[in-house]
Amino acid sequence: MSGAGWAWLAVGLYVVLGFGIAFAARRHVGGGMSEFFLADRRVGGFISALTYSATTYSAFMLVGLAGLSYTGGVGALGFELTYLGGLFLAVFFLPRFWFAGRRYGYITPMDLLTDRYQSRAVGAVAAVLSLVFLVPYSAAQLLGIGLLLNGLSEGGIPVLAGILVATLLAIAWSRIAGLRSVAWTDAFQALIMILSASVLLVVIMAELGGLGAFLARFETEQAGLLTIPSGSGMWSIHMFLGLTLPWFFFCLSNPQVSQRFFIPKSVKAMKQMLGGFLVFGFIYTLIAVLWGLGARLLVPGLANADMATPSLLAMPFIPKALALLAMVGIMAAAVSTIDSILLTLSSVWARDIYRGVFKRGASEERELRMGQWVIPVMAVVALLFAWQVSNKSGLDFMIAPLSSAASAGLLMVVPSIFGAFYWRRATAAGSVASIVSGAALVLVLQVTGAKPLGWWPGVWGFVLCIVVFVVVSLVTRAPLEKADEFLRYLKEKLSSGRFV
Repeated sequence: MSGAGWAWLAVGLYVVLGFGIAFAARRHVGGGMSEFFLADRRVGGFISALTYSATTYSAFMLVGLAGLSYTGGVGALGFELTYLGGLFLAVFFLPRFWFAGRRYGYITPMDLLTDRYQSRAVGAVAAVLSLVFLVPYSAAQLLGIGLLLNGLSEGGIPVLAGILVATLLAIAWSRIAGLRSVAWTDAFQALIMILSASVLLVVIMAELGGLGAFLARFETEQAGLLTIPSGSGMWSIHMFLGLTLPWFFFCLSNPQVSQRFFIPKSVKAMKQMLGGFLVFGFIYTLIAVLWGLGARLLVPGLANADMATPSLLAMPFIPKALALLAMVGIMAAAVSTIDSILLTLSSVWARDIYRGVFKRGASEERELRMGQWVIPVMAVVALLFAWQVSNKSGLDFMIAPLSSAASAGLLMVVPSIFGAFYWRRATAAGSVASIVSGAALVLVLQVTGAKPLGWWPGVWGFVLCIVVFVVVSLVTRAPLEKADEFLRYLKEKLSSGRFV
């Protein structure tokens, strides 16, 4: 059987198992927005941790981060560990999202902002921000799958074919049973991700003579990649901060992640979700970086660093079955992120735009139906974007920078989230003005490629966003009655001893 034939066989088995799990989850689905988009807020700790991990870690890791490590060396490890460091924010925000979601029935993070600021405009603007910037992030995942299948099949599977398969799977699994389907398939996919990646890392290190021999050889042959800035000239302070700033606030800025804060069934499950993710994330990060550094020794001179992982998997010392399992694991990582994004964007469209702006009196049934039908629309938009990017080349179109650039736009909602929970004087006008001005600046800088004084678009956008949020809030009227009631409730819950 040809390389393409084996790859399609592995994908076929993965699809069959995934659909089996998705349809099993469907049997437990009830009606309503909370049930479809949040699994009725009754997800256990183990599944919560795995779905949070699978949603967060995508093609970016074993394709994008491995490629970034291949090009930029050890700086890529610091870049990704910044994300894990930023998770200390979840210690403060996770319980607040969770308690507020249960008390007020929030479906999306934008729903929370709408109520807290007593303004539909805030939710709608934040929703549009997500719709705009999550498309390139979804495209990065689709592109990762396309490159992976193309590389492993030695060109037998076109990049576009891989992108199309991933898109169809994401649509199906998010439509079958909503979050319950996505959470169950995410758990299945997260286990494949971590197990396949770990086993393959052992094989790669064995080929290099063991971890000690690998490190000694890398220090001799690629010493420039073990320093900051690296010998590749890649890790200047401007680039490092430009990439890591959106990553540090990722758990708040990306709605497909912060929406997960609503789903644990108990305080215990909430703690298990956070702890499980931290363990998973640390291990997965080390694996991805070591894959990239190992590829630098085993397959030097690649024109496209995102081909580091596909090139590794195609090497003769990797058993075919293991390479296929690793391929499925990476595909699972990307699909889990895409279907989570589609599910979140559909809930954002239905709750914060359709019902919040156009049809304020719409029934929950109609709102749910609208959300379900927008899923394939968003998927097709992401597919077209990925197809466009697949025809480009160079660092600006590597998966890691593309993912971070998308998150830079989403970063503009972070001051509004901080204000909602910690500043009673924060206003709707301040929120809207900061999101719009910051996002506009990021878009202009990204489209033109401009980096004033060398700083990246996300940095400039975030600075402007903070300043505008504070200044406008100070000169406009805050919804103090709602702010006091909202903050008083959270203070009571957090000081009751239920969450420490």
